[in-house]
Amino acid sequence: MSDDVILQVQELIESANASLKTAHALLRQVTGVTDTDRERIVSRASTMSGSTAAASGKIVEGVFDGQNMVDASGQTYPVPANYASKSKLVESDGMKLTITDEGKFIYKQIAPVKRKTAVGVLIQEDGQYKILAEGKAYRVLLASITFYRAEVGDQVTILLPDDMEVFPSI
Repeated sequence: MSDDVILQVQELIESANASLKTAHALLRQVTGVTDTDRERIVSRASTMSGSTAAASGKIVEGVFDGQNMVDASGQTYPVPANYASKSKLVESDGMKLTITDEGKFIYKQIAPVKRKTAVGVLIQEDGQYKILAEGKAYRVLLASITFYRAEVGDQVTILLPDDMEVFPSI
């Protein structure tokens, strides 16, 4: 491919990204929803039983948003990337967090969502690993890449929630 064609493709991608950002901003303005991903996660978390105090600490239930657990009130709790990778968590999985009296966080997956698999190629873009699958780029945790020893260009299989649209990285 010539340099002119590559530059033209890069300009088209930048233009498309700018158009998508503008469309998202207009949608937020019209609907009043500032973060649709977060609204969806908090809405799902509100269907869970919430938080309780246990004899050995506090228990909080919420939903995995791809990086953190979000409870019904919108509070976020960091989920260790190695746990998310090894447990194969996907967006919208129901989780329980036990905060012990010593302050230790213990996570458990309690309500996994139905999953589908997709095959894609691992890329690195802007310092972040992504999987190109089904015509979209999905973010992936660095811990998953290192845990499975994947390299850029590898063909990989990823798990996606089956019953809802996952928002790819933009």
